[in-house]
Amino acid sequence: MNRILIGLVATIAALFSLGCDRQPDAPAPPGAATPMKLILNWKPEPEFGGFFAARDLGPYKKAGLDVTIESSPEHVTQLLAAGQADFGILAADEVLTARAQGIDLIALFAVYQTNPQGIMTHASRGFTTLADVMKSPGTVAVQPGLPYVDFLKRKYAPLAAKIVPYDYSITRFMADADFSQQCFITSEPFTAKSQGADPKVFLIAEAGFNPYAGLVVARGQTWREHPERVKAFIDATRAGWRAYLDDPTAVNTIMAELNKEMSPAAFAAAADAQKPLIETDFTRAHRLGDTEIERWKTLADQMVDLALLKTAPPPEACFANP
Repeated sequence: MNRILIGLVATIAALFSLGCDRQPDAPAPPGAATPMKLILNWKPEPEFGGFFAARDLGPYKKAGLDVTIESSPEHVTQLLAAGQADFGILAADEVLTARAQGIDLIALFAVYQTNPQGIMTHASRGFTTLADVMKSPGTVAVQPGLPYVDFLKRKYAPLAAKIVPYDYSITRFMADADFSQQCFITSEPFTAKSQGADPKVFLIAEAGFNPYAGLVVARGQTWREHPERVKAFIDATRAGWRAYLDDPTAVNTIMAELNKEMSPAAFAAAADAQKPLIETDFTRAHRLGDTEIERWKTLADQMVDLALLKTAPPPEACFANP
C-alpha cells in the first residue's frame, strides 16, 4: 500500500504549482463553525476511523469545527506546505524527511504507536520471524526506496529472498505460495483472507524500525499562530478516536460506503486488529496520540545511519503534544 510521498523534486514542483493561487483564509462569521481540511494519505479504512468518528459523531462540531476529510495519497506534504490543507496524515519518517528538506511541518497526534506496516506471507510456509521471510528463497514485493526497505535489506543481509517492486495488488500473492508482499495490517491481509488465502503478517516494527504512523501533521506556522485552533482540532480528534476504539460499528458503516473495496466484515476485523497498535501502555499513561522525543531521536539516528538523511532535524522541533 502506497503511503509514501513522491520525492523532493515533485515536492518542490508542487509547492510552486499549488501555492501561487493561495488566498488568505477568511475568518468565519461570529458563531459559525471554523472550516478545516484534513488530507488522508489513503482511502477511507479503519486506520482513519477516529477522524470519521470525530466528524460524524459530533466531536468536531462540538468544538466549533467544520472539518472536511479528503484523500490524496501522494500529495499530503505538498498540500500542507502550499497551505492547501490545514492538517494531513503522514508517517514520522516523512516528517523528518520534509523538515530536512526545509519544509516546516510538525506532528501533533499519532494514531499508531506501533507502525502497522508489515510483510504478508503465506502461513503454509511456516515462517516464525521476519528473518525467516527475508532469508528464505522466494519473492518479496516492496515499494522501492522506502526507509523500512533499506532497513530490512541491511538488517537481514545477505538476503535469500528476491526483492521485486510492489504493484499495489494482491493478485500475485493469491497465485503464488512463495510470494510475500508489503501490507498494512489493517488492509491487504483481510482482503487476501476474504479471497481464500491464509496470510500471516510480520510487522516491520518487530525488526526494530518503528516510525509513528497515522500522524496528524500541520505547518509549523499553523501551530505557532493558531495554537488554540489546533488544540481544539486535536482534542476533538482524540475524542473521535476514543469513540471509534470503543465501538467502531457505526463509523465502519459510513466508511464502507466510501470504500467498496473492503467488505463490512473486513472493516470490523481490521478495526479490531489495529487496537493494540493504537492504545498501548504509553497512551494509557499519557494520552491517545501523544508521542515522545526518544522515539523521534531513535528514528532520526536510524535514518542518518541508513544515509536517508545527511543530517537529521532536531527531534524536538518535529512534534508537539497539544
